[in-house]
Amino acid sequence: MTASAATDRVLLHATTIAIEGRAVLLRGASGAGKSDLGLRLIDAGARLVADDQSELLRRGDSLIVRAPATIAGLIEVRGIGIVRLDTLAEAPVALLVDLVPAETLERLPAWRKETILGLDLPLIALAPFEASAAAKLRLALRAFTEPGLPAIIEK
Repeated sequence: MTASAATDRVLLHATTIAIEGRAVLLRGASGAGKSDLGLRLIDAGARLVADDQSELLRRGDSLIVRAPATIAGLIEVRGIGIVRLDTLAEAPVALLVDLVPAETLERLPAWRKETILGLDLPLIALAPFEASAAAKLRLALRAFTEPGLPAIIEK
């Protein structure tokens, strides 16, 4: 993560998609499934904001994400190549998702958050190649950002 205190910006190694205008950052090492899960979510109606690198900036009490200019509108589709897509220029960040191997996931994890540029964001871990990954991500996004059900029950 690279940060600049003078500009309140940070560059993350993450693919970002937006679901109904709310940005979800997919973080993980190269080959972890960021673009793959992002592509499945886009195919189901999400919008690409940034692939592989995401620029975050603080705007008041919101964390805004956008693509660096050099890669805006592009996504790497393994086995096909670099593809240009219609994108969302920027969106407020609602959820951070760390992509991890399925065997490392906790069955009932404690609530987690991460502070970026002074703002707390909900954080979940997800196995990106599970068939249910996109559904789990959408469920978590709704649970953390919308009132009512679904509600995550704390231990």
